[in-house]
Amino acid sequence: MTETPEPPEYVPFLARIVDIFLVGSLPPILIGVSVLAGLVALLATPREEDPQIVVPMADILISAPGLPVEEIERQVATRVEKLLSQIDGVEHVYSTSRAGQAVITVRFFVGEDREDSLLKIYNKVYSNIDKIPPAVRSWVVKPIEIDDVPIVIATLWSDKPDSIDDFGLRRIAEELEIALQAIPEANRTTVVGGRPRTARVELDPDALAARQTSALDVAAALGVSNVRGFAGGFERNDVFTIVDAGDFFDGFEALRHSVVNVVDGIPVLLQDVATIHDGPAEREDYSWIGFGPGESRRAGLVEPALFFPAVHVSVAKKKGTNAVTVAHRVEERIQALSSSLLPAGVHVRITRNYGQTADEKVNDLLESLAVAIVIVIALIAYSLGWREGLVVAVAVPVTFALTLVLNYWAGYTINRVTLFAMILSLGLVVDDPIVDVENVYRHLATRAEPPLAAVRRAVNEVRPPILLSTLAVIASFLPMAFITGMMGPYMRPMALNVPVAVVMSTVVAFTITPWLAYRALYKRAISDTSPPAPPTDQTSVYRFYERSLGPFLDSRGLSRLLFVSMTVLFVLAALLAAVRAVPLKMLPFDNKNEFQVLIDPPEGFTLERTDAIARELAEVLRRAPEVRDFEIYSGLASPMDFNGMVRHYFLRQGPSVAEIRVNLLPKEEREMQSHEITLRLRQELEQVASATGVGISIVEVPPGPPVLATLTAEISGSPDVPYDRIREGALALEERLSLEPGVRDVDSTVEADSPRILFVTDQEKAALSGVAVSDVAATVELALDGKDATWLHV
Repeated sequence: MTETPEPPEYVPFLARIVDIFLVGSLPPILIGVSVLAGLVALLATPREEDPQIVVPMADILISAPGLPVEEIERQVATRVEKLLSQIDGVEHVYSTSRAGQAVITVRFFVGEDREDSLLKIYNKVYSNIDKIPPAVRSWVVKPIEIDDVPIVIATLWSDKPDSIDDFGLRRIAEELEIALQAIPEANRTTVVGGRPRTARVELDPDALAARQTSALDVAAALGVSNVRGFAGGFERNDVFTIVDAGDFFDGFEALRHSVVNVVDGIPVLLQDVATIHDGPAEREDYSWIGFGPGESRRAGLVEPALFFPAVHVSVAKKKGTNAVTVAHRVEERIQALSSSLLPAGVHVRITRNYGQTADEKVNDLLESLAVAIVIVIALIAYSLGWREGLVVAVAVPVTFALTLVLNYWAGYTINRVTLFAMILSLGLVVDDPIVDVENVYRHLATRAEPPLAAVRRAVNEVRPPILLSTLAVIASFLPMAFITGMMGPYMRPMALNVPVAVVMSTVVAFTITPWLAYRALYKRAISDTSPPAPPTDQTSVYRFYERSLGPFLDSRGLSRLLFVSMTVLFVLAALLAAVRAVPLKMLPFDNKNEFQVLIDPPEGFTLERTDAIARELAEVLRRAPEVRDFEIYSGLASPMDFNGMVRHYFLRQGPSVAEIRVNLLPKEEREMQSHEITLRLRQELEQVASATGVGISIVEVPPGPPVLATLTAEISGSPDVPYDRIREGALALEERLSLEPGVRDVDSTVEADSPRILFVTDQEKAALSGVAVSDVAATVELALDGKDATWLHV
């Protein structure tokens, strides 16, 4: 009789995968390739402090000289707002109207394609150009994006202001800017501060009257005389000759001898009616640098009322480039040019280096990640043994190496959110190798099976819970990928990297950990002569848990008591936030090395008065031991940061605005965090501000995506409500908010009243004199604000 063979034992699919790598030679290759690819990804992935947030945004700057603010708001700004709100993908449209001008800001939803969004704006504006009121003289669309934020600011300052002032610094800065533009990864470069070189023509009213020449005649003559253009060509003797007509002024001498009018057949030269100055433009702003006690070269620099003229060159990076690399190349180029470009008495100082801060932040987090891994490995080695710790020591770096590869492939940068996701996932990632090696250790200790069979059984026992835990983590973090607003792209690296790290940990648990556990524990298992380990239910740990939890499982009353106790504790914990015993924040305060002080004097303050107040506030900062340096910008805005881009600080200009940017010592060299320093300085700064009659705002760089303000209230009314009524409501709300506990730096968009003179022309007398009203208005504008007549090519 023939014996029927038994059917082969069914091996589950997951067990077959484990068997392939358990007995094969693929794991060592996979370890080497993974670690090498991870190192390449770590070096190749661009580094930055925060994730890139694409917020398509543009400002439309409209100029309509002469129109009152009411007409600007109703006839210009409102119409443009309605047009822009019709564009699909637009989230917000808001405007600011002033006499003669308006700024309309259109912001798209986060994640909208930037190029498509800008095309939509241009198409909407220019396809409706016929609806723009005739009074509008000009408009310009200015796109704004994160890559316009400078990552490096080089500040040129002079310790010999008598010989090299802001005018001389400006000319040096312009040469430096041209050199920095040659860096391939550099984006927009800008010179901030200092008076540019101009040919200033100061007209003599008596000489003009004597020669029957008006100021507008002079301006028009200069504009039409300094012209050169292509005029065509002709053929002669079989040769085609190109003809240019006109010519530019070749210098100041040609400008002085230019003809501006002809009276009774006699030419009137410019030098007959004006004085020409070659030098700095008229003063419109001030820019200073000062030093605090934290400056290492403080000898002779940290003195009261000692401020040095300064001009700043800002450099932004191109999209997708490494901020660390770009900043390093900018520093190298500046250092190479310093010896030939900077005269004696002129110094250059890097007052912003986001590449360095990004590199330091990334390195700090990488160090924290490495320390956490070492601690976990040490604990495993201490509790189970060094061989078991070796398994975890290999599995965790391989997991993170594969995660970095996928992070690079997905187009993300290495930033603090990416690394925070890896630190967060470390506790999840180590679970898989720990569970594997602990179960392998337990099975080998019982010596119930041969080592290979024991490892196979131990690993296959824990495959289902490992897969379920992986799916649970993915389900927990995947919703973060659907967060809207600026927090969406900010938190998206976490939504990607935590699930990816856990998935890679599971992959390593299937392919590498069983092989490592078998190789690391095999020799000890076959050479161990101690008695086999007892069953699990006979161990002291099991008995301890049984005695602790058994009564609650056996008694219905005790289990209910435990549930009620946990519920009460949960409610008490929630009440801590309700009664403000624990502050609630989206993100913790960041320990930055910089902060900003915005100064808002009342309308009507002169530039000199505003600058004097800014320097008085700077003296408070000079006494702070943590301050290295500070830069004062009076009458103009400092180079923007991401926070200033969203809040439009870069539009601040005029005689009644100022700001101070403060650089602190590195956090390793100071005891207090930046937020604590600003809280300490706030009281003294506010005392000075109150005494001088200005408002200030202390602005810290937010740890996450910036917003317009922590609290923002919009005051609106029906069309029949006058603007003055809305203005009164806004001021009343501002006063009420200032009384709210915990609310500081309350401000509004209501512009304070300022002196204004309306120059009205007597039209009858003007007509009898043969003078047009427009000529009178243009002459007054020329006399008070000047006029750019032409460009001098020298």
